[in-house]
Amino acid sequence: MEKACRLIGEAAAGGARVIAFPEGFIPSHPIWYHHHPATGRVSNRFAVELFKNSLEVPSSDFDTLCFAARDANAYVVMGACEKLPDTTGTMYNSQLFIGPDGILLGRHVKVMPTVGERLVHAGGYGDTLRAVHTEFGPLSALICAENTNPLVVFTMIAQNPRIHVISWPGHFPTSGDPMRVRVSVDSRAVAQMSKAFVISSCGTVDEDTIAKLQVGSEGEAFLRNPDCCGGSVIVGPNQQVLAGPMGAEEGIIYADCDLELTIAAKLRHDFAGHSGRPDIFRLWVNESRPRLYNAWGTGRPHRAPGTPPLLLPPGTEGG
Repeated sequence: MEKACRLIGEAAAGGARVIAFPEGFIPSHPIWYHHHPATGRVSNRFAVELFKNSLEVPSSDFDTLCFAARDANAYVVMGACEKLPDTTGTMYNSQLFIGPDGILLGRHVKVMPTVGERLVHAGGYGDTLRAVHTEFGPLSALICAENTNPLVVFTMIAQNPRIHVISWPGHFPTSGDPMRVRVSVDSRAVAQMSKAFVISSCGTVDEDTIAKLQVGSEGEAFLRNPDCCGGSVIVGPNQQVLAGPMGAEEGIIYADCDLELTIAAKLRHDFAGHSGRPDIFRLWVNESRPRLYNAWGTGRPHRAPGTPPLLLPPGTEGG
């Protein structure tokens, strides 16, 4: 949390108004499942620590993050492992949208956890497939492989984002091309379809993490392979790379986004507008959230004490 707030301040000092973080930046991403048995001692220990340190919304920790965004006068899209307050065992792979006034504008929860994430993350629902309003226009975000899912991507395109954030993990096994190439290809593809500026934020794996993971010499060689992590990049609506791609090092990249470019690009192809054919194609998204438990005889959904209402500012009651 301290590192996140420091980086928000540093990025804002560099002129950033939209600041994007990698997948699961707070507190971490469950990359150990690439290296250890799912039910083994090491995996179980890390999973418990992940839950204990995951972010609750609302909470004093989350308020600290909101204060940092407010002080920076910036929109922040934070990748976080999120747990419901006062619960033990359920976590979500989330992107949290915080406005320059320090208010929670919305959240996106990864619809289908991937690989090892399935062991610790619950899937999201259609109610978080929403762009949020900013002074620059709609801002959308998706996580990792969601940006190659045509239906999920079009759900965001249909909301006409001007800026789209992609959050990536610290590493994943590559099949031929380095991770930075995969990230660049996917980012340019989303930019081409959405005609939005795309910010791809990738995690890294440092030496302290490698030591803690206890993966042996072969695993350490993989984790240190610069082709298997990194690749943060910013792409324009004309698919031109504006900044990056970075390597596996830590750092911040910046780009100036001329929003008129989104107009010029959409005048040519607007797949959510004049280039679409609603008489032929329609996408229906279920934005309702299923309820596991209803109080008997009342017909009202039960919500555990302290459970945060969805998409409301921290501490707001109702929902």
